[in-house]
Amino acid sequence: MAIREIKVLPDEILRQKAKRVSIISPSINRLIKDMTDTLKAYKGVGLAAPQIGVSLRVIVIQLPEEEPLALINPQIIKRTGSREVIEGCLSIPGYEGKIKRSIKVSARGLDPKGKEVRIKGEELLAQALEHEIDHLNGILYIDHLASEHDFFKIEPVAQEGSLE
Repeated sequence: MAIREIKVLPDEILRQKAKRVSIISPSINRLIKDMTDTLKAYKGVGLAAPQIGVSLRVIVIQLPEEEPLALINPQIIKRTGSREVIEGCLSIPGYEGKIKRSIKVSARGLDPKGKEVRIKGEELLAQALEHEIDHLNGILYIDHLASEHDFFKIEPVAQEGSLE
C-alpha cells in the first residue's frame, strides 16, 4: 500500500498513550498493511502505529524468516524471567541501549479479522511484544535504561553499493 514516514524523538505522539480501536474497519486493515510495508522498508522487527503518526493501539511484528504478525489492542498478560538485551528503535535512529526485558511473555489482542488471539513469545518475540506495547503507552526503550552509560551511539552500516 504505502511506506509511511517514521516519527522520531522528540515528536510528541511518541509520548502519548494510544487510543483503543473500537471497530476493525477497512481503514484499520489499510493501516496494518501500511505498517507492514513500512516495517519491511526500514528493515525493522516491530512497529507501533504511533511511530507512523497514528495514535491507535495497533502493532506489527516481523521476525526473521516468519510471516508478519499484527495485533490490535494488544496487552501483556504475563511476564517470566529477566534478561539484559541491546535494543534499538526506528524512532531513535543511530542509538542503542542496554536494558532489561522479560525472557517470556504472554500477550493477547485481536487479529486483523477481529478474533481474539493469545501469543506466547520467548527471546526476540517477547522483546518485540514488550517494546511495541510500550510504544502504545508512550514508553520508549530509553525509559528502561538503568544508567546513561547504557545508552550509546552506533555507527551506521554502509549500504552495499553506497559510497560510505
